[in-house]
Amino acid sequence: MSDENDKNPENDPQLAGKIKDSARQIWLAGLGAYNKAEEDTGRFFDRLVQEGEQLENKTRGVVEKQIRSVEDRVEGVRDRATGTWDRLEHLFDDRVSGALRRLGIPSREDVEALEGRIEALEAELSVLSDSNGRDEEE
Repeated sequence: MSDENDKNPENDPQLAGKIKDSARQIWLAGLGAYNKAEEDTGRFFDRLVQEGEQLENKTRGVVEKQIRSVEDRVEGVRDRATGTWDRLEHLFDDRVSGALRRLGIPSREDVEALEGRIEALEAELSVLSDSNGRDEEE
């Protein structure tokens, strides 16, 4: 029976040592692979960050250029619209003024001219009434 037990692989000390060594090597290979993956992941992450920054810089320039282009076009449209509104306002004023003139309603300038004439007449009346008052006193 002892011959059979000696041939049994479970009782072979060399085989057990080889299995232990193999298990240790597998374990160490796993740790090495994990460490390598961690290092590569860090470098890979850093590379992704760099590429992202480069892409951001490229797209920022393009986006800023597009924004400037749109702002320039908006400014042009705004200028044309303002000019159009100014012309429309002037045309409207002319037409309203013409309609009021045809109806016999005086313009602002007419009213201001009349106010000036009234002030001048009031000043003359004041001078005349002052001189009449002196003539009667004498």
